[in-house]
Amino acid sequence: MLSPMEYNTDIQALLNGFPEPVILLSPDYEILLANSAYRARYGFSDRAQKQRCYQVSHRYNVPCDQAGESCPLKGSQQSREISRVLHIHHTPTGEEYVNVEMWPIFDPVSDEIVYFLERMQPSDAGTTHFEDERLVGRSPAFQTMLNLVERVARSGTNIMLLGESGTGKELVAQTLHRLSDRSGEPFVPVECTGMPEALFESELFGHVKGAFTGANSDKPGLVESAQGGTLFLDEIGDVPLSEQVKLLRLLESRRFRRVGSAQWQEADFRLVCATNKDLRLMVEEGRFRDDLFYRLAVFEIDLPPLRDRDGDLEPLIETILQRLGATDRRFSAAAMACLAGYDFPGNVRELRNIVERALLLADGDMMHPEHLPRQCRREDTPAAGNAIGGNASGKLVTLAEAEKQHLLRARALHRGDRKSLAAQLGVSERVLYRKLSALKDAEVRSGESQRQ
Repeated sequence: MLSPMEYNTDIQALLNGFPEPVILLSPDYEILLANSAYRARYGFSDRAQKQRCYQVSHRYNVPCDQAGESCPLKGSQQSREISRVLHIHHTPTGEEYVNVEMWPIFDPVSDEIVYFLERMQPSDAGTTHFEDERLVGRSPAFQTMLNLVERVARSGTNIMLLGESGTGKELVAQTLHRLSDRSGEPFVPVECTGMPEALFESELFGHVKGAFTGANSDKPGLVESAQGGTLFLDEIGDVPLSEQVKLLRLLESRRFRRVGSAQWQEADFRLVCATNKDLRLMVEEGRFRDDLFYRLAVFEIDLPPLRDRDGDLEPLIETILQRLGATDRRFSAAAMACLAGYDFPGNVRELRNIVERALLLADGDMMHPEHLPRQCRREDTPAAGNAIGGNASGKLVTLAEAEKQHLLRARALHRGDRKSLAAQLGVSERVLYRKLSALKDAEVRSGESQRQ
């Protein structure tokens, strides 16, 4: 098989036909050819010495899978099929989420993989810093959720969002709608909690004049309002058992009638549901219909709680400050350390409340621990100026606890990526990754024990 350099012009023309960044790789990650879109986006020059994909896109010294991430080339090499992942890539203008597709190219004689074609499409769903409409975060748990959003958004599949209160289920539902081919049509949210059982059918399907006492005029329902768009049923687990059959009938037939009318109407909408309840347990206990559950939960997405989103606190606070019009305000190192050690049972909604409260209490541009709620101000959180080896009362702590405090503070204060943080701490990136993973596991175990 000829090398790419032996018919460079033809392959280069083929690559330049792609509007998005595309590169041709060797099995050992070397960039052999790059199209003009890749050169422009990543500042790549093929006149420089040999460069590997992970060096340009991630600024790593080792492949992605050795740095704690999934590697699409390795995945494609093992499966001998197309591999798709969501990654954070570095560009001259900053970080961006990218959907990566890796295509293996086989030698027609030996059937061995000789090259890989890597195609990159910037994500419209997520960002690592503030941008209007996009979901904000960079933690592994957030990336797992974002990857599922990217996979399903452009389909017509029914989606079930699962997560604790305050994790942003409606925001994710809005993102799914925005990325879908129905984005130009209405997004209609329905709060199922507290909807009176007697009015459920009328609210969902509408009614005609005279259908019941008080029905003084025709009224379209929420299903009709969502025609062509997305219907978002929030807290679907709160729909009364007696009314669930009506929703099931709608999903099966895609037809409905207004209360008091004999005329059937066609229903055209994409369904997204959300709940903080364990619907499977409710099915087992007979409190939720199993046939409806399997209609709704075709594609489930778990939204991680804030305590599991290691590294997301700072970009979320930045986003909240931006949306509150307080771009010149910031939290002190001590306040950030307090927040980094807090569990946030109310998740991102609680974080927004805490930020808004601190803005009102602080007279200057800087917000300090005294501007935070009492539950955030833990005694064992190191304050600014305290020795690393001591707690808030000045008492010595163990070396393990001192390292934990230092990692918490470093994680809260650092504004760069993991590689630069490792350099500042004087350890390798792999060592830092292991220590942060162990810290996260300890936080999860601590949170579980506190909730028991």
